[in-house]
Amino acid sequence: MLETSARLLRLLSLLQARPDWTGGELADRLGVTTRTVRRDVDRLRELGYPVDATRGTAGYRLGAGANMPPLLLDDDEAVAVAVGLASAAGGTVRGIAETSLRALAKLEQVLPARLRHRVNTVAGATVRVDMPATAIDAATLLQIAETCRRHERLRFDYTAADGRESRRLVEPHSLVSWGRRWYLVAWDVDRSDWRSFRVDRLTPRRVTGPSFEPREPPDGDVTTYLSRQLSARTWPWRTVVTMHAPADVVSECLWPGMGAVEAVDDSSCLLHLGGESPHNLAWLVTSIGIDFTVTDPPELVAAVAALADRCARAVS
Repeated sequence: MLETSARLLRLLSLLQARPDWTGGELADRLGVTTRTVRRDVDRLRELGYPVDATRGTAGYRLGAGANMPPLLLDDDEAVAVAVGLASAAGGTVRGIAETSLRALAKLEQVLPARLRHRVNTVAGATVRVDMPATAIDAATLLQIAETCRRHERLRFDYTAADGRESRRLVEPHSLVSWGRRWYLVAWDVDRSDWRSFRVDRLTPRRVTGPSFEPREPPDGDVTTYLSRQLSARTWPWRTVVTMHAPADVVSECLWPGMGAVEAVDDSSCLLHLGGESPHNLAWLVTSIGIDFTVTDPPELVAAVAALADRCARAVS
């Protein structure tokens, strides 16, 4: 009986590991016959687990049931889930922290001592520095994610950085977690262009619009697009600097959101930057450690020249 119960748990773990299995594959993994696999599948069904038969391959698939089945994790998966839950407990989604702590407490109760030690080792060696951020509602995040998945238009009220309020109709493409904030990248129907929206500044309306055919993401992918938006277009001072190095080399020297790189040729690229002042832009571009040429705006040229003079005097 113990052998059968252990085999059922092993079978359930295999069914959770990937979507589809043939009877022969399961039999090989479990070291039994395909007939035994059929009997074990029937036992799982009697216990309430929806194991579906797949057509054409004489195989099996674990379906979605009314209740959450026991989740069987290997050692590395268990540690990863525990560390992830601990990190989510200090996240930016309102209501997730308490839920994550409850789930983590349940997981730690059943972790073997060797795994609990690994989790505690990571926690003990980690120092968390929280940055200011506005928490967003989990229901709002889920509603937006659902419209992205179903390709349905989304209507919402939006408050811009300057306090202006507007009502927007968009075709949502992706949610992007950037630093301590969440952004929605979407096609703005009324403006016929791509836009990015901070999720903590929008309030979705209950009724969503009709479905739409997904568009190709801007700039090739939403991460590149959002990086360009955050690094240059939202700042009061903007510039494009010619960097005397390939785009991949310059990209390795940037931190997320610092700037957007545009390839030119094998020996140069363009770096799109934004900042609070010309002095801030001068500091950004010189901190990269790569030769560059700057021609515009004149205030930035003057700021770079002043910085050069100051550095020259410092070592004279």
